[in-house]
Amino acid sequence: MLKKTIVLAGLLAMAGVTQAEEVVRLGNLKFAHYGAVSYIKEIAPKCGIKVEERVFAKGLDAMQAVIAGELDVGAVSSEAAISARASGTPITLVAGFAKGGARLVGRADLKISSVKDLKGKKVGVTRGGIQDILLAAELAQNGLTFSDQPGKDVQIIYLGFPDLNQALLGKNIDAIMQSEPYSSQAINKGFGKEIIKPYDTPIGEPVRTMVMTDKFIKERRPVAEKFMRCFVEATRTFIDKPEVAEKYVRENMFKGQITHDDFADAIENSPYSYDVTAEHIQITTDLMQKYGIGKMSKPPVAKEWVKTDLLDQAKKSLNVK
Repeated sequence: MLKKTIVLAGLLAMAGVTQAEEVVRLGNLKFAHYGAVSYIKEIAPKCGIKVEERVFAKGLDAMQAVIAGELDVGAVSSEAAISARASGTPITLVAGFAKGGARLVGRADLKISSVKDLKGKKVGVTRGGIQDILLAAELAQNGLTFSDQPGKDVQIIYLGFPDLNQALLGKNIDAIMQSEPYSSQAINKGFGKEIIKPYDTPIGEPVRTMVMTDKFIKERRPVAEKFMRCFVEATRTFIDKPEVAEKYVRENMFKGQITHDDFADAIENSPYSYDVTAEHIQITTDLMQKYGIGKMSKPPVAKEWVKTDLLDQAKKSLNVK
């Protein structure tokens, strides 16, 4: 009897180890276009894994957790992934999960209809985010100088995403380069108006990126494959069933804080997707270096760390084009 008990305990212990290996630690952000990534944890059991999600204020915070070994997968803007890779973090960029998601919004009571009209104005943005890069590129290609100190054509004010809307509402700044759904909220609530969607820079529509640690891919590749299939399934669901996407984002992620119009406008400007190219990431890297965003001593070469084999395999297995 004792022998059987020992054998049973050993089997249970082995089962526990196996189960523990199936857990994937995911870092994510609270934006409408990050919804499909968040949804992975809801369908994870049928994918044969368990996903533990941690939500961060911005991509750079999520990447700090990756660097600390606390995450296996991170859903972040491209510039956060690029900065982490530049600092020597062993990560691979494996997919893109949304595109667009930025908007230049001016105060509704001011006559600002173009980027050139920002001369002499204060413009808010979140430091180090993809919006920061887009703002720099837009101002530069319109011949405007800029700094976070007075004396240039445009004074940059750095604030967190929710704080940007509050500053615009309080008329403390004149315009914001903002993410979704916050930019749609500013417009729908009447205190902001769209100046442009900033997609006429060399970056085009910025791609939000999914990274995996090299350790996770190398040591637990079957689990990484399951996670990627789960990502493709979640994304396909959100693309094919927008009512599922809206219900999940509005109720689960934002607890009713955004309206139907906020969600619809946000996703129109930041549609869910799967794909990313090394070319896109290289252009983003080059512009970061040009404008001193991320302050990289050695910018990473995109083709060396953008690898979509896991994504391609998952899409093929699920018949997704």
